Order: sequence, then structure tokens, then C-alpha cells
Amino acid sequence: MSALKFKEDRLMQVLVAPIVSEKATAVAEAHNQVLFKVLQDATKPEIKAAVELLFKVEVDKVSVVNTKGKTKRSSRGVGRRDNVRKAYVCLKPGQELNFSGEAA
Repeated sequence: MSALKFKEDRLMQVLVAPIVSEKATAVAEAHNQVLFKVLQDATKPEIKAAVELLFKVEVDKVSVVNTKGKTKRSSRGVGRRDNVRKAYVCLKPGQELNFSGEAA
């Protein structure tokens, strides 16, 4: 398993949160993918190892998207939202991920 290359405490921190939205649900149904918000400095092999370690599923591939934070104006001045790094995790055929931590 690829989780052996990395320290386990680092892998526990790589995945910040699952992304649950209409687009994420459509991608999950169509392509057997799951979306996660990950750390800014997380690499594809780290993300793959973290998902395999935490959810006990086999990962086929990982795609990463960096989204720049929007600039917002208010009466107090100009602010900026945080940058977000999203990971599209493609599971191998026959694999299913439940956020309760159980593999199907």
C-alpha cells in the first residue's frame, strides 16, 4: 500500500474536509469520484495514500484543482477569501466510499 511511504500523522492532516455540493454529487454519480478540500502543499501521492488509509478503499487516480480566493468589498474595506485546493479522487471500479469510514 502507498501509505507506507509517508508518515501517518501527516496523512491524517492532508484531507481537510469532503466537498458536498451539487457538482460533487453529479461527479460522484457519473465518474465514481469523490471531492475533498486538501492542504495547499499536499501532493497527489499524499492525497492518494491518505484516502486509502482513512477510508480503506483503492484509489485509481487523483486530479488537483487550485481555486484562487475571490476579492470581496464591504463598507469596512476590501477583503479576500482563502485560496482552496480541491482533490478529485477517482476510485477503482467496484469501490465505493461512505463518509462513515466503511468501504463497500
